[in-house]
Amino acid sequence: MPKTLIVTPTYNEKDNLPLFVNAVRGAMPEADVLIVDDNSPDGTGKLADDLAAHDPHVRVMHRPGKLGLGTAYLQAFGQGMAEGYDRFFEMDADLSHDVRYLPAFVAAMDQGADVVIGSRNIPGGGVEGWGLLRHAISKGGSIYSRTILGLSVRDLTSGYKAFSRRALEAIDLPTVESNGYSFQIEMTYRAVLRGMTVREVPIVFVDRRAGTSKMSSKIFLEAMGVVWKLRANQLRGKS
Repeated sequence: MPKTLIVTPTYNEKDNLPLFVNAVRGAMPEADVLIVDDNSPDGTGKLADDLAAHDPHVRVMHRPGKLGLGTAYLQAFGQGMAEGYDRFFEMDADLSHDVRYLPAFVAAMDQGADVVIGSRNIPGGGVEGWGLLRHAISKGGSIYSRTILGLSVRDLTSGYKAFSRRALEAIDLPTVESNGYSFQIEMTYRAVLRGMTVREVPIVFVDRRAGTSKMSSKIFLEAMGVVWKLRANQLRGKS
């Protein structure tokens, strides 16, 4: 199996983290898990250290405060690339990303995909536990972004993804600007522009069991503005 790193950013995920780590380790025992904790006030970082102390495949990156989803992934991917990993997975620690889909991700990469997206918007995909407003925000944001950027990818805002090393090198991580909701959009857009093979596999996203969502209307509106910036940069040859 290619050397694989599964990255999960955390902020106040103490109730979910042990279940998440146990599920991931059972589904992909050869993979390593890197928990990126932003100094969670609920003690998630300490719990992560305890989990790592009992499992050599689990490690923790501690950051001084809440610095954002995008920077968490960028730092983790950069460290992983320096350590020689071949494949990199993004997963939320809140149990909304079911590990039963991991074999489909692996199979798609084995077949040559550079980026694999767990898609809620293709046949077989969906969402459980959301209200109408959250559905509208997610699907509307994806349709809006696809239209502006001219992409065929159906789920641009999914946070359940996998990248090959080749894809991350092509994306050029140090130049990625987005940090919040738009981070997922920018990563996929850059991969497509650089000729990477992007494949969507169906997933059913289940709303978190414990804790509170980090999504807000401010984050969503910022992302919609970033889409235009990405398009403008591409037209100027800066993407």
